[in-house]
Amino acid sequence: MSEFMGKNGFQWFVGVVEDRQDPKTLGRLRVRCLGYHTEDLIKLPTSDLPWSHVMNPITSATVSGIGQTPLGAVEGTWVVGFFQDGPDAQQPIIIGTLPGVPSELPTKGNNKGFQDEVNANYPKYTETDVNRLAVGDDDNPHSSLTIRQADRTTSIGRADFDSVDIRRANLTPATLEGDDGTNFSEPTAPYNAEYPHNHVYESEGGHIREIDDTPSHERIHERHASGSGYEIGPDGTKVTRVKGDNYDLITGDHFAHIKGNHSTTVDGGVRVFVNANATSESNYTIEVGNNSNVNIKVNKGNINLVTSEGDINLKSGKSIVMDAAQGIHMAAQTYSAEIDGNWVEKVTGTNTKTGSKINLN
Repeated sequence: MSEFMGKNGFQWFVGVVEDRQDPKTLGRLRVRCLGYHTEDLIKLPTSDLPWSHVMNPITSATVSGIGQTPLGAVEGTWVVGFFQDGPDAQQPIIIGTLPGVPSELPTKGNNKGFQDEVNANYPKYTETDVNRLAVGDDDNPHSSLTIRQADRTTSIGRADFDSVDIRRANLTPATLEGDDGTNFSEPTAPYNAEYPHNHVYESEGGHIREIDDTPSHERIHERHASGSGYEIGPDGTKVTRVKGDNYDLITGDHFAHIKGNHSTTVDGGVRVFVNANATSESNYTIEVGNNSNVNIKVNKGNINLVTSEGDINLKSGKSIVMDAAQGIHMAAQTYSAEIDGNWVEKVTGTNTKTGSKINLN
């Protein structure tokens, strides 16, 4: 090779990717170059085009799998590059891709190159190659945006505790204050991108990443093709949507601090397993601050509190009040009551006490 890039001139080219199935898995592409190759696939089939190496950015190590994988261009992508071997034009290197506005879509079986003749997959439409999410055209929205807008969940119920009067033996009833659990809705998608501020990456499978710098509408959005993803809006609000199951596996400790309120609505059941490894210091502790209540409301069902081994301890700073619409039943081996003040019983029916010995002293 008597002449090569850097020694005698710079041989560059513009061309179209026709094959990316590199047998060496190096990210190489077969490119048909304008002015160098004919468009006649019979005279010059794609399989006879030389493999082009792809240049990665300096921020990518591109060695031993470290850095950015040199994959991205598809059949039908316009590229620009240079020939490392100069006029011999057998060692092409691609330095970038070129967007445009396709004038026509690819056609299979016409034996013409400079297109995705094998699959006729790209380009998909005759409009700018810039992603629709980046263009920000309200008349031609991206399908993922319309799906997100239509898939918004609204009127989600929250836990609600109705005010109730509770009877107190020999005293006037007491009122338990209610806690209104009004519905909430998923926020609307804050998308309001303006060209050229939204930086978008979309994969072939439909996975999307947006870093939107539109003034006053800045966002970060990542979305899986299934619909799972998250979005951070201009005010810092984050919405996460998981279309399948969600697993959080933490090897160490987990700390969460919520400065506002926390509402969780579960359509199914909730199970909490504490101290699964049965250590002596792993307790389940709940502390409620001053002037707040603990409200548990079961619309139709039972409240079951069971200890296999251990006591159930109740201590109230004031009174313990029980109001049962039917009976109160207690079974125990022994029953012991210690009263520092008065014992008052009011029985409208029969008052029955039984035992082998009843000591009224």
